Amino acid sequence: MSKDIRIKKGLNINLVGAAEQTTSKAVLSNVYALNLNDFHGITPKMLVKEGAEVKAGEPIFYNKNLEDMRFVSPVSGELVEIIRGARRRILTVKILADKEQSYQTAKTFDIEAASADAVRTALLTSGCWPFIKQRPYDIVANPDVTPKAIFISAYGTAPLAADMDYVLQAKEQELQAAITALGKLTPGKIHVSVGKDSKSPLASATGITLHKVSGPHPAGLVGTQINKIDPINKGEMVWTISPQDLVIIGEFLLTGKFNAQRTIALVGSSVKTPKYYTTKIGAEISTFLYASGVKEEKFRLINGDVLTGSRTTPDGHLGYYNATVTAIPEGDDYEFFGWNKPVFNKISSTRALTFSWLNKNKKYDLDTNTNGEHRAFVVTGRYEEVFPLDIYPLQLLKACMVKDLDEMEQLGLYEVAPEDFALTEFICISKQPHQQIIREGLDLMYQEIG
Repeated sequence: MSKDIRIKKGLNINLVGAAEQTTSKAVLSNVYALNLNDFHGITPKMLVKEGAEVKAGEPIFYNKNLEDMRFVSPVSGELVEIIRGARRRILTVKILADKEQSYQTAKTFDIEAASADAVRTALLTSGCWPFIKQRPYDIVANPDVTPKAIFISAYGTAPLAADMDYVLQAKEQELQAAITALGKLTPGKIHVSVGKDSKSPLASATGITLHKVSGPHPAGLVGTQINKIDPINKGEMVWTISPQDLVIIGEFLLTGKFNAQRTIALVGSSVKTPKYYTTKIGAEISTFLYASGVKEEKFRLINGDVLTGSRTTPDGHLGYYNATVTAIPEGDDYEFFGWNKPVFNKISSTRALTFSWLNKNKKYDLDTNTNGEHRAFVVTGRYEEVFPLDIYPLQLLKACMVKDLDEMEQLGLYEVAPEDFALTEFICISKQPHQQIIREGLDLMYQEIG
């Protein structure tokens, strides 16, 4: 029997350009890349040199602080470039793909009979472990610490998010294999959240505690669900995994192959034909972007959704954890007296000269214009209206800015990730970078407390 969670606080941002439920195969990318910014807090050490031939699923670098944690190539080919930054820090690893793919295979084992240590070792050496993230700190999980629970959200409420019910069709076997294996790594529950009227394949899995979620964004964020189901206290840890990463883990456990295939939603008002594409982690975005076509020359391409994604270019590469690529108009124009006239074509959480509250189901064609400049915090009480966690958002942001560790602990920084503050950043009239502030606060706490 499922447990229902109803979220009342939040804000749905309905945008033009949702993906049609049709899937095409993306053109094979010539070059695939792993961006080390995707693995926050990891110090990489290379296992292979430039010019080396690698197979799909072959380790190419490891975590300096935990040598058993391997990161593998998504494709077979030649490692053609290692891009480094200051102090020779590795930023990006690029692989020129073979036309015919070959895989490094591992021995399969009986998942039901396998021990927790066997599962942990298999995930670490296979390159599947980086899909598991932990809270606190929102980083790749520490395999030496046992989590009190595991959380999986298959309910996407972010603007133009991929429909997980559609993406996960016919993946029941892989999902069940991954859940069975992960269940051996925690004495607690595996919490799976789906939409209230969902027909997700995850809902029928065994070994889970099912939650049906309803309400506006950020109801689909795993941080919101953790807060409502089993909040994190000091000294506790939970793991989080996205559904598509579960599929990769499950396929590895069943076949012994690391298959980096991912179904992504190409969305946004600048895309002529928004739809789904099957591609691989690290593929060039141009391999599916131009297949759908773009409407204008000036557009913003986002690796992820409009609230939490990062800016990229057509020759950029699909992020390691991303299931969405968004293209919307570039907002580099100035609107004369835009602050002092009625607004009908924008979303706002207030009723001051705006009318989006009159029709909550209307879809908007928004651009990237911030409609204001950065300034000191203005206390309006609006953050709490869209922030469903039992946390004081403004006070926590200020504690992070002044680096007050005691206040950060007491105000609940252990529970949150930067994405939990994306909506407060969107409505912020002070244009403060909330997600960056939270990320820096988490990094400081991890460095000082660990």
